[in-house]
Amino acid sequence: MPFAIKSLTLGAFATNAYLVADTATQNALLIDPVDSPETILAAAAEAGWRIQMMVATHAHLDHVLAAGALKRRLRIPFLAHKETPPLLQDVPAQGLYFGLGELTAPPAPDQLLDDEDMIRLDSLAFKCLYTPGHAPGHISLLMEKAGTLFSGDTLFAGSIGRTDLPGGDHALLMRSIMDRLMPLDDNVRVLPGHMGETTIGRERRTNPFLLAQR
Repeated sequence: MPFAIKSLTLGAFATNAYLVADTATQNALLIDPVDSPETILAAAAEAGWRIQMMVATHAHLDHVLAAGALKRRLRIPFLAHKETPPLLQDVPAQGLYFGLGELTAPPAPDQLLDDEDMIRLDSLAFKCLYTPGHAPGHISLLMEKAGTLFSGDTLFAGSIGRTDLPGGDHALLMRSIMDRLMPLDDNVRVLPGHMGETTIGRERRTNPFLLAQR
């Protein structure tokens, strides 16, 4: 499975977007159309990749602001968990809450995902792991053969997602992490929605929020 990953940190919240490409076909999936659509398009063009679809780990505004512009420009499908549409429609209110002014709601998803669903693009395969708690309908995306997890805002290097926003639930978030992510192998690479990468093993050994569960 020849593939490559390009990470972009964009927007007011320094949110990570990930382009994952099958390097044999040069077709790519965008994980979290976070912001700055022109920057995302330029990064794909520089690599020689064609973005064929985009998926949101969840519907907080900083993870979906570029979805509308990219859909209009590329005419590609937008995927999200089946519980996300109400939160997507709430993006204008989220913008006012964070002082970002009037924002346009992202487009409705073209495909609604459920736990354990597979997203496939050429040789690439991503398993949807339902990991709510930070936000309703949050999913993490696991490339099993590549040992790579895109954790969104569920698990970070040395931290976990915040749960003080509407729909957040700390106990549910911890269950998601312990039941869905911690069973993964220590060597699984974790690419989160903010900050730098880590591994499941490192977080199992050192993350203070996980150690507190013992």
